[in-house]
Amino acid sequence: MRAALAITHIGSFRIVLPECPGRRAARASLRAVAGLTPRRLDRGTIRRFISRMSNKAAGAAPARRRRVRGDGVDLAVYEQGDRSRPTVLLVHGYPDTHAVWDEVAGRLAGRFHVVRYDVRGAGVSSRPFGRRRYTFDYLMSDMCAVLDATAPEREVHLVGHDWGSIQAWEAVCTMPDRFASFTSISGPCLDHVGHWMRRNLARPTPSNLKRAAGQGLRSSYIYFFQLPLLPELLWGAGLATLFTRALAAGEDVAPRPGHPARTVARDAAAGVGLYRANMLHRLRRPRDRRTDVPTQVIVPTRDLFVSPHLVGGLAGRVPNLSLRTVEAGHWVPRSHPGVVAHWIIEHITGVQGGSLTAAGPRTPGARPGPDRRSVRSGRP
Repeated sequence: MRAALAITHIGSFRIVLPECPGRRAARASLRAVAGLTPRRLDRGTIRRFISRMSNKAAGAAPARRRRVRGDGVDLAVYEQGDRSRPTVLLVHGYPDTHAVWDEVAGRLAGRFHVVRYDVRGAGVSSRPFGRRRYTFDYLMSDMCAVLDATAPEREVHLVGHDWGSIQAWEAVCTMPDRFASFTSISGPCLDHVGHWMRRNLARPTPSNLKRAAGQGLRSSYIYFFQLPLLPELLWGAGLATLFTRALAAGEDVAPRPGHPARTVARDAAAGVGLYRANMLHRLRRPRDRRTDVPTQVIVPTRDLFVSPHLVGGLAGRVPNLSLRTVEAGHWVPRSHPGVVAHWIIEHITGVQGGSLTAAGPRTPGARPGPDRRSVRSGRP
């Protein structure tokens, strides 16, 4: 008879239960610790247990899920922390779900009411068909519905990554009264990018042309996403697996329960609508977008998709602006969650008129300046 029943590695965990008369008791104990009802202990159950234990180890409050009706879609909304405290809204990008923020949200939930949601087309929210239903008008209606449901008549602190940041720029520029502060990560205002590109091409110096060409190369995938059907077919044919491997190899972001999501192939196929509905139109005919919302931009210097040079000229459109650089890739909320969470807390504390002491100790390696702060050390 075998001495033990080994359940294979799940993430970085290996669970071993005895193959003996006490096996049922061991299973029952694991169920009790995980807070599970008696049922078969399958891999899905163990994944949920590990995710729950990981959140507890990080001091994270459990997320409360609810459904909110957006503009013709049902949105999955997740809340953590005390609702009486200031609200922080974290908006994810492409092709992620709310779970990309797990580590950051866990670090914020002890101080704030943290709200996340799967945007339309992602996770367990509705996936409308057709590019028309992914325009900024629909995205803003969805965000307003989430704000009205979770923080009615209150200003919230907005944080966005990738496409979450892109739509957040639209929000702080078109409805600034809803926000007390804004943190942008790896997702520029499309209108600013359009003006930035025109300005560089209008003065074709070698440095300007180099910067424009550099961003053009980073954005080349956008044109691929304009092709009909092909991007969707590729995501369904195995591109999701390559994406997961690329995150681990190129971004040092290992897969873990929730990210990349099991729905990543469907999320990516539906989310292509974001690019088709908004990108080329705004880049070719940029609008005059400005905001007075206190804004910090976190700039990963090794971002493969967004050039650090895109912040050039931004202060002319955002008078209350601070910049922070971090030696990281595009998925910095996963690779450097401690840095991101600390800077969010610092920014909110400053906006609220608090002291740095109230925000906690400085990030090791951070070097603040009047308008620019950077971190060059490893991950805290």
